Amino acid sequence: MHIPQFSILYVANPVRSALFYRELFQRAPVEECPSFAMFVFDSGARLALWARDQVESVVSQEAGAMELAFPLPDDASVDASFAKWQSDGLTIAQHPTRMVFGYTCVALDPDGHRLRFYSPAPELA
Repeated sequence: MHIPQFSILYVANPVRSALFYRELFQRAPVEECPSFAMFVFDSGARLALWARDQVESVVSQEAGAMELAFPLPDDASVDASFAKWQSDGLTIAQHPTRMVFGYTCVALDPDGHRLRFYSPAPELA
């Protein structure tokens, strides 16, 4: 079975996006140049930011068709993250809401990629 460990977001400006994700992840990218940046996590997973106009084959989809989801330990952490997003001026796609899978909110990164923070419902945790 093949299990993905590497995700790539196509962005307008990798330098700007790397600054955004550097703050979100509280870590520096391991690789960074004007057209590409890559973050590597302790789990081995990787997230890259690649300049849309440099990708081959040509990118035909817009941002927002997928999301990065971040589990948090509790509802208060979701509320705190949401408050920070608001104070940072991020576009909010979903205010904190209780859903079947837990308590969640969604903001957009500078390119419109969806970022979901959530606290799993107790029966799913």
